[in-house]
Amino acid sequence: MNKRIELLAPAGNLEKAKIALIYGADAVYVGGKSFSLRARASNFEIDDIKELCTFAHSLNKRVYVTTNIIPHDDDLKNLDEYLLALKDAKVDAIITSSLAIMLRAKELVPSIERHVSTQMSISNHEIIKFYEKIGCTRVVLAREVNLEQMAKIKKASNLELEVFIHGGMCSSYSGRCVLSNHLTNRDANRGGCAHSCRWNYRLFDGKHRVENKKYFFNMGSKDLMAVKYIPNFIDLGISSLKIEGRMKSAYYLATVVGCYRKVIDLYLNKGKLTEEEIKAFETEISKAENRLTSTGFLNKDVTINEQLYDTTAEHPTKEYIGYVLDYDENNQIAKIEQRNYFEIGDVVEFFGPNLENTKMKIEKIIDDETGEEIAVARHPLQILRIEVPFKLSKDDMMRKVK
Repeated sequence: MNKRIELLAPAGNLEKAKIALIYGADAVYVGGKSFSLRARASNFEIDDIKELCTFAHSLNKRVYVTTNIIPHDDDLKNLDEYLLALKDAKVDAIITSSLAIMLRAKELVPSIERHVSTQMSISNHEIIKFYEKIGCTRVVLAREVNLEQMAKIKKASNLELEVFIHGGMCSSYSGRCVLSNHLTNRDANRGGCAHSCRWNYRLFDGKHRVENKKYFFNMGSKDLMAVKYIPNFIDLGISSLKIEGRMKSAYYLATVVGCYRKVIDLYLNKGKLTEEEIKAFETEISKAENRLTSTGFLNKDVTINEQLYDTTAEHPTKEYIGYVLDYDENNQIAKIEQRNYFEIGDVVEFFGPNLENTKMKIEKIIDDETGEEIAVARHPLQILRIEVPFKLSKDDMMRKVK
């Protein structure tokens, strides 16, 4: 099978962006300090965006910058300066939800592609014709579009289609929510979402509490996981498969991006995925998840199983404990940067872009600075050496099994 499809990953800072690309993303999307919907992400200075573009382009990969706030007049004051800076950084595309930004970018920086954000709730082919007329090259479909509708839209559209395959879902429609505005005075449509739908609530009918009294109620949904539908997306001719999560950790990105890279490549090479393979990939991804998952709106019929009504349903993440800096193949010694507590006797699992999951038991830990053996790795970012009887590479990761 010879079909090209892009795996698009999020990144909240430069380190995470590089990890996503190393672990198999074809492109990353990031937010700058302005015009981005993730104000609490670290977000990128222009110099960081330049460095990222240089790194990505050296791998023949791409960088997109989000300009997807719903802007007020004051937000637009520095738009021209910002767009010109993105052009100078050699950004490949902007993702935007404002006609004002789209049209100004077309006029001022026509070399930068314009992608229509999911915030525009694209759910039919007629509106896509409009965006084609004004020079946009891609639309991000609303998460509320199911596979059957997606097929009809693809058949009737000329623009590239991008769809979400993994990550958080919004309890409102395509992120158009004002709950944070009311409860925290933070504008969700200008970068201030407080995830109020995921707070703990008590639910009353008059004076009577009506939800399960053992738990609090929340309005959130399960996260999206679309491993089983990757063949459908590829067969439909979708251009880009998007992972949500600019607030997520480097470990999360490595796990999730690495898995979807393997899913896509496996289907392109074999032309099919078995139930066992799908289950194995879903299990692997779950090691980095902290919430339960579902297939969201992709099925025609959405059920109660897509909702996350109580926080007791949260899923424990396998603990990320180490980042591989180097490996001495002759002496079988790995240099590790500690990320979480571990000790002698722990069973750990290594994984990486070119490493199948491999488990081992920690027998010895050496402090790299002092050369002394230690029993416990308790200091954040401490540099350690451990014996590993199989080949590792820089950027591989280590997580605790038990």
